[in-house]
Amino acid sequence: MSGVERDAVALLEQFDGGGRLAVAFSGGADSALVLAAAVRALGPLNVLAVTAVSESLASGELERAAELAASLGVAHLTPRTRELDRAGYRANGADRCYFCKSEVLDAIVALAAEEGFGQVATGTNADDATDPFRPGIRAGKERGVLTPLLGAGLSKQQVRRLSRHWSLPTWDRPAMPCLASRIAYGLRISGPRLARIDRAETAVRARLAAAGIEAGDLRVRDLGGGRARIEVPAGVLPAVGRVSGLLDDLAAVGFDADAVELLPFRSGALNDQLTAADAPL
Repeated sequence: MSGVERDAVALLEQFDGGGRLAVAFSGGADSALVLAAAVRALGPLNVLAVTAVSESLASGELERAAELAASLGVAHLTPRTRELDRAGYRANGADRCYFCKSEVLDAIVALAAEEGFGQVATGTNADDATDPFRPGIRAGKERGVLTPLLGAGLSKQQVRRLSRHWSLPTWDRPAMPCLASRIAYGLRISGPRLARIDRAETAVRARLAAAGIEAGDLRVRDLGGGRARIEVPAGVLPAVGRVSGLLDDLAAVGFDADAVELLPFRSGALNDQLTAADAPL
């Protein structure tokens, strides 16, 4: 048995004896694999995909999630969540993700129960569990949600490998965390601020596509005071630097064109302003 086949067996075993299951489904590689595995283990009628919709969801993500859920033959619900109603989320401290996940999971757990699905699973993987800046995991533990990828010991690399083995279109999809992750800690989160980031990333991505540059891992980070940072994969950084109009795109949505920097993409780059002492428990 190959390594990917062993991973598949370990993951499917996580659903043994389970009843009807709702999956907190963002449409990314992790939650997509959990959804696909649940369908294989339980059958599509016993699985529900739930995508939380709020100001923090980037444009296009809901449509992609809906397409994948439909291809797997599962029902897909899209409750409106209200992260901005939570003061801890708006304050944007090191524990912001805890308040976000609390709102999202409370909504999904309640909706799942109404629909007759007694359990909820998330896409937390083995790498996530070792990251000191993942306070959202605590929210899941408090609510008793299942974490099949973590239970099977699957890292992000293994998730992508198994997803490819199962021909899931998400196997190489770049990570797309919520828009709030682009805002420097301590800056107040608001609907307009999230919308500005979404418009900026959409405009930059379109500008690069027109120039023939594919930048899957692309971020526009809000650094406060009109300052912004565009991050793209290091391999395309020189080409992106030669594209005209990027500063105009950011100025058009309200950033200061004279205070925009261009750097290589690095996941969790804004965590640099935190220290180990800031890592949420």
